[in-house]
Formats: sequence, structure tokens, C-alpha cells
Amino acid sequence: MKARLDREMPELATFFSSGSLVDAVLNMGMQAPIDVQVAGTDQKAGYRTALDMAARIRRIPDVADVFIPQDIDNPALRLDIDRVRAGELGLSEKEVVGNVITALTSNQMIAPNIWIDPRNNNNYFLNVQYPEGQIRSLDDLRAIPLRGPRLTQPTRLDMVSHISRIEAPTEVDHYQIRRTLDIYVRPHGEDLGRIADGIAKILAGTKMPEGIEATLRGSVEAMRLSLRSFAVGLSLSVVLLYLVLVAQFRSFTDPFLILLAFPPGITGALLTLWLTGTPLNVMSLMGLVMLAGITMSNSILIVEFAHHLVKEGHQIAEAVITSCAVRLRPILMTTLATIIGLLPMALKMGEGSESYAPLAMALVGGLGLSVVVTVFVVPAGFFLVYRKS
Repeated sequence: MKARLDREMPELATFFSSGSLVDAVLNMGMQAPIDVQVAGTDQKAGYRTALDMAARIRRIPDVADVFIPQDIDNPALRLDIDRVRAGELGLSEKEVVGNVITALTSNQMIAPNIWIDPRNNNNYFLNVQYPEGQIRSLDDLRAIPLRGPRLTQPTRLDMVSHISRIEAPTEVDHYQIRRTLDIYVRPHGEDLGRIADGIAKILAGTKMPEGIEATLRGSVEAMRLSLRSFAVGLSLSVVLLYLVLVAQFRSFTDPFLILLAFPPGITGALLTLWLTGTPLNVMSLMGLVMLAGITMSNSILIVEFAHHLVKEGHQIAEAVITSCAVRLRPILMTTLATIIGLLPMALKMGEGSESYAPLAMALVGGLGLSVVVTVFVVPAGFFLVYRKS
């Protein structure tokens, strides 16, 4: 029906444009993870600001599409009802609008009727609708006959109202009561961080009119919240591991030596993600959290066995060298077993492994560098701390 009205009667097509536009906006929003919201009471000033920012956002590299779903100059019809005249004829404003809706679409939304078939108990909607093609022009709309329970005499729409052409927004969105205009941005790939940083620079460099504010929302907001949450979680996990090791070793120094294996693991994980072009997302951050426990277990083997040798009477240097030589085999066996088990997932060889590939890639890179550095850094730290004992 929308296509027929666009072709036959464009001045009335605006009555039906909102539904299709909402669908297009929703579909675009599902594909556009970055949303810049321009909020303010002055809609024209906000729209000019949104157009200016959209033109500058399009020049950012790796931006695929930029779309503003709201238009403020869409052709529309304004219906002004003469309440006094309508009241004299026995009509209310609601009844007049109901007649217009019934003529243009049907009365399903304003006066739904349901008939139940007594033979099969199926429910059927009973609607009143004008024949297609009956209203083709603005004069046909003005000539709509009005009906009402208290109507005293036959009445047309133009006898109780005035219809004028205006420009109106296609839709009006709100966020926390304030009116907003959306700028949807869809990137080419998965790198949202760089595009978000570019948009943030544009927002910072744009002089906003009085009462207008621009905020970056969408998946970028959730991504940054996840990064902050994982940063807090990773810090808490390291602190808790340190406290557990303090209670286990009854020392504040040995847990610190064990933690020396964690920074090389993080370095290897981030370096591997960068070299392979794997994005830093929730899954790769989960891999970093898991990496903390795995890398520290290798350090525990060296530190614990070195203390055992010192108690048996060995010198510090001899104890460190022997501990590394004896514990190297179990460290290599456990680390290689973990890396080999994660390689199919990291290489995306299994079905559905694409979502878990960043986690496996972070673990493989972190363990690969950590197992090499641990047997040098941790023993050296142990020797420097206890050489005067």
C-alpha cells in the first residue's frame, strides 16, 4: 500500500512512512555498532550539527556507512480540527481522527473486532477498510464522510477541519526524556577502537550550539565498559593470587618472584594478537585472565623446589640451577600440551571456533613467550633476592 500511495498520491504517503522507516532504522542499527547521539531541544540546530559530524565521520578510514535515520523536513499533512464546529455536529476530536485512520488504513488498531467461528473456534479480525483507489488526492481526503454515534447530519472532513501541508520529522526519538538524533556508523571490519577514537576527536573538536550535546553510544560503549570490567577483574585476580601465595609460602617475597612470570606472558599474548591481526575483545581478555594462573604455576615449581634444595644444604646458585634443570621438563610438558591442544582453536580449524580463536591465540602467545622467559627471569630474581642468605 505504501508503494501505491507513493505512486498515486504522494501527499498522503507520509501517513504510512513511519513504519517502514522504523524497520530500516532498526535494521541499520543492528548492523551499525557505533551510535553517535545528538541530544537537544532545538531539533533544527541538532540536525545541522548531526549532518556536519556525519560528513566528517565519513572521512575516517575503515568507515563503511554513515546513516542518520531521522529527517526533519519530511512532507506531511497537518489536520486542524474545529472543535466548536465538530461539537455542534455531535463529533469529538477522537471520532474525527478515527474516521481518518479508518479511511486511510482500517479500524483494526482503534476499534478491533473479533469474530469466533462456532464450528472450529478460530478467531478472526473484522475490520472496516475503504476500497483501494478511492482516496487518490487531497480533495478526496477532504471529502471523507464522517460517522459518529451522536452525529446529527451528514458531514465531510473539510466541514470540521483544515488540512495544510507542512514539513515534519519522520520520527522523534528520546533518550532520558531529551530528544535525540542518531548517527549510525558501520565499520568495514571488527576494529571499533580506532574508529571510536576518531569519532571522539571529532566530537571534541566540534563546537556545539547552545543546548546541544553529542555522546558516543552503541557497541563502543559496551566494549569500553567490558574493557574496564576486565581490567578490574584482572587486577583483582592478580591481587588474590598474590594473597593466596603469601599465605601458602608465608612470605611476601616469594609470591612477588612468582608473579615475575606474568608480565612476559601478557607481552607475548598482546604481541601475538598484534602480529596475527586478532582484535582485543572479550574472548582475548578472558584468555589473559586464564593466562595469569597458568604462567604462575610454572614459577611455583621453580621457587618451591629451589627452597627445598636450600633447606637440604645446597648453595643458592647451585639450588637455582638444579631447580631449573629438574623442573624444566614438567614445565615444557604442561605448556606444550596446552599449546598443542589450543592450536586447532587458534587456527580456526573447528566448526564455530572463530568466536573462541582470540582466547586461544592469547593463551598460545602468552604461554609461548612465558615458558622461555620464566626459566631465566624467575631464577635470576630468586638468586638476587636470596644471594646473601
